[in-house]
Amino acid sequence: MPILKPEPDLCPDDLFALPEERFPWWVIHVKSRQEKLLARECRRRGVPFYLPLCEQRSARDRRGRIAYVPLFTGYLFARGDLEHERLEILKTNLCLQVLAVPDQEGLSADLAQVRRLQEMGMPLVPWPELTKGSAVRIAEGPFRGMTGRVTKLKGRSRFIVSVRFIHRSVSVEMARDALVPAVLERPTRR
Repeated sequence: MPILKPEPDLCPDDLFALPEERFPWWVIHVKSRQEKLLARECRRRGVPFYLPLCEQRSARDRRGRIAYVPLFTGYLFARGDLEHERLEILKTNLCLQVLAVPDQEGLSADLAQVRRLQEMGMPLVPWPELTKGSAVRIAEGPFRGMTGRVTKLKGRSRFIVSVRFIHRSVSVEMARDALVPAVLERPTRR
């Protein structure tokens, strides 16, 4: 039983279709435990944003209540220009820092993969970024073409999708035979 209904985790619905020239990505480093409040403020102020959420069951509660928590704690992804959207975010006094993204295509592709996993209903688990592990591409099934890394957890293969800009990842259980070796490009620093 959820504690609260899940709130929209992106706005507008066509966020990933917005033109990058007019709506570049920004990564907002948010004050502690203020991600959902900033998302509400962004929605109220008309600032396009993405705050991936995941279900979390309370371990201490015998009722098994579910809360919807940020997948990447401390971060919200927003789109817009310096003059309007970035200024609106700063006015909220909820962010620590607004980070410019030099690799717009890379961040957009990473976030689109996370969104696709969410839309497929996969139970996502926050995962620390990997420094070791095999680079893989999914060769078959509904996730065909996605790239990431593979690791083992309790004897089961897990597919890792990283949002490289913030050094955070999510994982999902994946059949080993669906994965083939791949070469992942690391973003270049400018």
